[in-house]
Amino acid sequence: MRNVTLETLYIHPIVQKYVGRSGMAHAVSVAEKAFEIARESGVNPDLATKAGLLHDIGHYEWYQDGEWDYQLYKENDIHAIKGAARAHKLLVRCGEDLQNAKAIALAVLLHTDSYLPEGELQLTPLQKVVALADEADEEPGGNHHYRQIDHDTALRRIQILDKKINKYIASLRFEQTS
Repeated sequence: MRNVTLETLYIHPIVQKYVGRSGMAHAVSVAEKAFEIARESGVNPDLATKAGLLHDIGHYEWYQDGEWDYQLYKENDIHAIKGAARAHKLLVRCGEDLQNAKAIALAVLLHTDSYLPEGELQLTPLQKVVALADEADEEPGGNHHYRQIDHDTALRRIQILDKKINKYIASLRFEQTS
């Protein structure tokens, strides 16, 4: 049983505000890609899609003279750090299992290496899924953050994804009892 659905997160005012300003179309697309990659990789798709949806919740708006300054963003960004804390707090408040909330927050934290010092991290399978899903949806110059999606379309795609997750989880339970 899932404590928190994607729809619960999507309609939450915190998600609407912070994910909305960093690109809701991108977030929904990353969640969908995370589902597919997770399923193929044997990773929990519920956790992967939640981390995919929330991965950019920590973005700050880097504007200069009314225009997004991608270079300023790339040089100064630490959105994954802020996003991990924001995602964790939101998930806990919404009633997510505490261990799941931590795993999702860590996947948000490590979905990008743009703020990390040189070197290699050993990512968990969940963290790899979210990073791959984000990379698969990126566009040059940060253009993926500019794609638009209307609320009804985004909500419908989130609801479809929730149904896919529920069906996947039910099929695993069936396999275990067979």
